[in-house]
Amino acid sequence: MTTSQPFLDRSDPRLKLTVENRTKNVFVTQPEDRPKEEHVNLIPVVTETPCRLLEAGLNTLQKTLVLQKEAELEEVSRQLSLKQQEFQSRVEGLAQRRSELELKQQQNAERVSKFEKFVAESELKQHQALKKYKDAREQNNIKQKDIERLTNKLIQRRDRQHVLKDRMTKYKIYEDYLVKTINFLPSSYLENDSESLVLPIIRRHETLSITHQELLQRLEKMEDEVEQKQQQLQTMKQEHSIKTLMGNKELSELQNELEGLKDMNKQAEVSLQMEQGQSREKVEEVGSILMAINNLAEHCYLPSYGALEDINVLTMMDMVKEYFLDKADTERRARSLMESGSAVAPLTDKKGRGSMRNMGSKAQIKSPSKVSKKSDSLS
Repeated sequence: MTTSQPFLDRSDPRLKLTVENRTKNVFVTQPEDRPKEEHVNLIPVVTETPCRLLEAGLNTLQKTLVLQKEAELEEVSRQLSLKQQEFQSRVEGLAQRRSELELKQQQNAERVSKFEKFVAESELKQHQALKKYKDAREQNNIKQKDIERLTNKLIQRRDRQHVLKDRMTKYKIYEDYLVKTINFLPSSYLENDSESLVLPIIRRHETLSITHQELLQRLEKMEDEVEQKQQQLQTMKQEHSIKTLMGNKELSELQNELEGLKDMNKQAEVSLQMEQGQSREKVEEVGSILMAINNLAEHCYLPSYGALEDINVLTMMDMVKEYFLDKADTERRARSLMESGSAVAPLTDKKGRGSMRNMGSKAQIKSPSKVSKKSDSLS
């Protein structure tokens, strides 16, 4: 289906273009300074927000707006100066707080150092007190031992005192008898008679009592010495037992070392015997190899190498090698002659026998080559 397009009438005024002299729209910031022109519509430049325009009005002049902006700028600068003052005061406060904090940190460091010093002093005092306590405990132990020893001595002295008291009571009757006898004697008897028998007895008794006291003191000293010697003997016995244990320990260690050395000697002897057996086998093998080389040299002797007795082993092997190479070259030539057919039948038979012999000799050569390899490895 086809659609019919509308018909356009050229006389229609709507289709004609008409150009008018329109007025220019010019945006100015200072309308008073600019000269007036025709066909120009001056539009002031508005930079404020719609809210400010509604507050101030649309017909406000640009100078008024500038004054308002200056006033606002002054207000902002005043607020900025206030903020700067507040910031400066806060900075000063912070500096003061920092100085106070540093002072507190210094005080805390001093307190910590003092506390550490106090702790060190307290530890030193504790160590000294502990040492004093140990010394005092040792002294107390020594004093306790002395007290026990003196208590035993006191018991012994009391027993001795009881014995002496019993003896005194026993001899009291004799003393009373002597006193009564002296009372019955006249007063001038003791004064005039200087050779009386009583005075020597008394003096003898005094001497014996003094000697008895000295002997008791010597006995006490000897008992103390005996106790010291017993203590020394006990310590010497302990040291001797300790030394005996140490000697037994060292003796057991030395016995273990001796057993280990014996085992090592046995292993060394076994290894030495094995090495000696291997060396014997090697000597026998080398001797057999040298005998084989000498036998081959006698069978493969070449006069160009000189006397056989003056040739060494390597030269003998080179001579044998050259001999067999010569034989192999001869065999190769004979086979080439046989293949070419130029030789006579008897000759070929002889050559065939010679080749068979050479093959037999090659079969016998294999073992000497192995022997030569063994000799190289041994050398």
